[in-house]
Amino acid sequence: MEEHAVIALSIIGVVATLSQWFAWWVKLPAIVFLLLAGLVLGPLTGWLDPDALFGDLLFPIVSLCVAIILFEGSLTLRFDQIRDLQKVVRNLLTIGAAIIWAIIAVATHFILNFSWELSLLFGALMVVTGPTVIVPMLRTVRPNANISNILRWEGIAIDPIGAILAVLVFEFILSSQGHGATSLSHTLVIFGQTILVGSVIGAISGYLLGLVLRKHLMPEYLHNVATLTLVFAVFALSNHLSEESGLLTVTVMGIWLANMKGVAIEDILDFKESLSILLISGLFILLAARLDFAQFEAIGIAGLMLFLVIQFIARPAKVFISTLGSGLTWQEKTLIGWIGPRGIVAAAVSALFALRLEELGIENADLLVPLAFTIIIGTVFLQGSTAKFIANWLGVAEPEDKGFLIIGANPVARTIAKALNDNDYRTRLTDTSWSNVKDSRMEGLDTYYGNAVSEHADRHLDLIGLGQVLTLTPQKELNALAGLRYRSEFGSNHVFFLSTDADEKGSGSRKAISHSAKVLFGADVSYAKLASLISQGASVKQTTLSENFDYETYQQQYGSRALPLFTFDNKGKIRFFTESDTIEPKQDWTIVSLIQEET
Repeated sequence: MEEHAVIALSIIGVVATLSQWFAWWVKLPAIVFLLLAGLVLGPLTGWLDPDALFGDLLFPIVSLCVAIILFEGSLTLRFDQIRDLQKVVRNLLTIGAAIIWAIIAVATHFILNFSWELSLLFGALMVVTGPTVIVPMLRTVRPNANISNILRWEGIAIDPIGAILAVLVFEFILSSQGHGATSLSHTLVIFGQTILVGSVIGAISGYLLGLVLRKHLMPEYLHNVATLTLVFAVFALSNHLSEESGLLTVTVMGIWLANMKGVAIEDILDFKESLSILLISGLFILLAARLDFAQFEAIGIAGLMLFLVIQFIARPAKVFISTLGSGLTWQEKTLIGWIGPRGIVAAAVSALFALRLEELGIENADLLVPLAFTIIIGTVFLQGSTAKFIANWLGVAEPEDKGFLIIGANPVARTIAKALNDNDYRTRLTDTSWSNVKDSRMEGLDTYYGNAVSEHADRHLDLIGLGQVLTLTPQKELNALAGLRYRSEFGSNHVFFLSTDADEKGSGSRKAISHSAKVLFGADVSYAKLASLISQGASVKQTTLSENFDYETYQQQYGSRALPLFTFDNKGKIRFFTESDTIEPKQDWTIVSLIQEET
């Protein structure tokens, strides 16, 4: 039995990793393949039985996994960013959340004959739209900036809001039925106790942890472990004081920590995201393996009807009411109203609550999980397969990925980015140096503060409208890694490298990239040379060639003072000067070069 458990856990880990990898490769939400894997391992083959494998530990394991997932999600919710959001986003998170909750609850009650309490709980569970599902979809659909920003922020902020709402409804059910309440006043007392315990413990634990981190009272190598153990501890303590208040506690703790001034949580967030991916993957396979096809038969056509209500009535109503008076076009509102897939939080929290409610003997509680999976499957597959076509049909998709992701925000990267911006090319600079990022933002450049090859970047770096990559850092390893990372995203023909040292041409730096790499600006041009020229006052200038002023004349006039960067042909297509490509600019072409001052 022990050997079987070890084998089962190992296989779950391997299958989860392969599912995530394949999802990244084909640019689809990972939960699609995790769901299929769970169904194959569970009900289809009967090989994996989570209840037999974990026994009485299944409920605690699911609880802890959900706690970590919600804590990680709440770490991304910053109030200062929410205040700066457009009015429509704030409406989606408040009025819109209430609207879709009410519509789904009413539909669930009348279509599936659930009790009002259970219908309200399911409505709360379906409020969330996770960013882990939306982000891969947006990369495929490529909607305009308005749609992309609204959907991304809604997905980030709605997770903790929906989770808190579901927890509170769940507590109301427990206080009115599970605790033997005999009066409304007693129910409200239990309900208030849950809110009080969860909020107070969450706020105190978040503040104390933030204080320790801000004052550097703990070595950095313990930050991640200490945070994880504290999440477990406060979750257990809160549940001990007031049943099922732990989820609210960890959510409040994460929100408090994320908004505490002077606390660096980037490393903690990166660690939690990596841990969340592991837990999400394994948890989704386990939850899918527990599904019983007989439960889907019990839901029957009613589940499909509820999905249609959510897709065609609840989501559009939420969006169109929330966007009244906004500057969005009806086409933008329509696409936003179409995209709202459910993800792992809905699946995990519904499974958590279903297990608890089944123990209490609540009628139809066993149908919560298959019903949630019905909505998840329906929204992911329908929206994922049609959103791109609808965006193009409505005319709200980016016409082409002509923008540039620039690895680095140093002076060289900023100089080239501004030259591209001056010619109506979008750029987004990435850097782990706050000084470089700050200087870039002061110059009006769009930036991402973080490592471009990190898991955090996979989830939060917006690539909408970007179709090419320039690696412009002095770190050859980072340049090579970034090139490999984004080659599958954009294609090898759209990834350009800058040599870090001219002396390494043909040796280590080239091998780190590849023999077929597109090396920018020529064999003798390195990052050090560009940085030196810029520091000495060289500036970017562009010249349009004519019949009387051809490329040969251009070279004679500027000579070695001009370092050609890129050119636009007579059709407006950009072409970079590289070591391997020979470009002969012609009449009506525009050359952009770094020009040294005359001495």
